[in-house]
Amino acid sequence: MPPKSNPLKLNPLQLRTLTLMQGLASIRDAAVQEPNGEVTIIRFPQAHGDHFHVGNAVVAAKDATGLYNEAVWNALARKNLARSDWPHRITLTAAGIAYETGVASEIFHFSDH
Repeated sequence: MPPKSNPLKLNPLQLRTLTLMQGLASIRDAAVQEPNGEVTIIRFPQAHGDHFHVGNAVVAAKDATGLYNEAVWNALARKNLARSDWPHRITLTAAGIAYETGVASEIFHFSDH
């Protein structure tokens, strides 16, 4: 049987935010790899105009409102996907890194320039 989609029942804002955090986790200047396999995000992108960049992807600013929302960080922590140190940093647990949100292709827009 295939795995259940969104088994923790994250709402759309939480799904988008976790997806962005997973993307940020792979950016060297934005995140620190912890010895236990977790990733701490220490730097968050600032929008310029209606978008911002995550690596070589462009993300609409409207998809990133959860990055600056304490309630979203707390929800991810309650579901054991992250540990929050609001508003300074957030650590994605192994479960948070591996969680399949299913919305990455809707959020990350890649360009060939």
